[in-house]
Amino acid sequence: MSDVTAATTPGDDDAGSSAAADSPIATQAASDFALDTAPRDLRGAIDDSIARLKGGQLGSLPAILAIIVLVTVFGAVSPDSFLSKINFANFLEQSSAVIVIAMAVTFVLLLGEIDLAAGFTAGVSAAVLATRLEEWSLIPALIASMLVAMLLGSFTGFMVARVGIPSFVVTLANFLLFQGILLQLVRQGGSVRIDNQIVKDMVGGSMSPAVSWIFTVTALVLYGISLVRRQRMSHGAVPVSLIAIKWGLAAVGAAVVTVILNQNRAFPNAPAPIEGMPYVVPLVLVLLLVLTFILTRTRYGRHLYAVGGNAEAARRAGINVTRIRLSAFTATGLIAGIGGMFLASRVNSVDPNTGANDTLLLAVGAAVIGGTSLFGGQGRMLNAVLGGFVLALIPNGLTLVGKQDIPGFGEVDFGSSGIKFMCAGLALLLASSVDALSRKRGT
Repeated sequence: MSDVTAATTPGDDDAGSSAAADSPIATQAASDFALDTAPRDLRGAIDDSIARLKGGQLGSLPAILAIIVLVTVFGAVSPDSFLSKINFANFLEQSSAVIVIAMAVTFVLLLGEIDLAAGFTAGVSAAVLATRLEEWSLIPALIASMLVAMLLGSFTGFMVARVGIPSFVVTLANFLLFQGILLQLVRQGGSVRIDNQIVKDMVGGSMSPAVSWIFTVTALVLYGISLVRRQRMSHGAVPVSLIAIKWGLAAVGAAVVTVILNQNRAFPNAPAPIEGMPYVVPLVLVLLLVLTFILTRTRYGRHLYAVGGNAEAARRAGINVTRIRLSAFTATGLIAGIGGMFLASRVNSVDPNTGANDTLLLAVGAAVIGGTSLFGGQGRMLNAVLGGFVLALIPNGLTLVGKQDIPGFGEVDFGSSGIKFMCAGLALLLASSVDALSRKRGT
């Protein structure tokens, strides 16, 4: 197999199968990896999935298993608090910003690059939004915030793609540079309060129960249409029974989530009920769908996977590698800016710690734990969501478990920062090990 062919194949099943469609070399490469449209039944589809797992293509399976294990353990140890309705809604809100920033970092991870300044990009964008809202209306403030985020991402991309400095060095320098910009914007250690109700409701607000059901039903209908369309495009390669199972599982899961979120989760003495799906759920879902479409259904997405798989082969196939790298960092900056809005909305203010501390580490960890490869060429946007859930479950569950008497160790405070950091670090190390070992097995 030629290296050009290998480079023009995305590292994920849903990511497409060609790179530069109008290049003769890429056309030949795409024909070698044309979609298998041979009709098969459910058993054949299951056998194909098992074969991929045996070949080291684990995808999101480790993250899914980790979510199941964490929910089971924390639910058994602290069922009254961990499995409560209010904690479920809080968990979705707490994980949203990290998930969005993880989606941002996915663009550069697919190239085998890194952006250590994505957290502070989010922080600077949030600071611009907060300071502009003091003088401007919402729309101009949002536009200014997003433009600044894109500018920061483009600057990083220029230094990496045009100047040729390794992304680790550039983003490490930008980590300090952007932190300094954030400090200047929030007036050296102060904080900027956000009073705009729309921004505050992005994470903290909720839809009505009726609107929540409308959203759920609409999302399921659109998901069903996409599954049917994909089945028809495969000419029977994807069995109808598998489509039905996927939609059925999604319908059951969506219905359960909607039922839980539509129940009153306010404390007994609260002045008003709190019910309905948080706005952040549809916002993250829409962003997930848009970015997934870009990566898996557009020429740009196929080129991104190609460059991440083998940059030199992609260049020979006619892909502008420099432009792809520059655009990937720009996209990372823009999406990180959206994550910054969620960070600001979560606490209704911006301070020097917005996007700092462990925000970037959790975002990168979320993408990797979810199944995105650190070596480039493999991953999906859904990986960021699943990995974000894993890393959000760890501190959420440990906090609620609190202090426990452990035989031989005495009383252990599982809610301490030390325990949380150690558990998150071990999870990231385990996910990276699985990624490295699966790639060795697949070669």
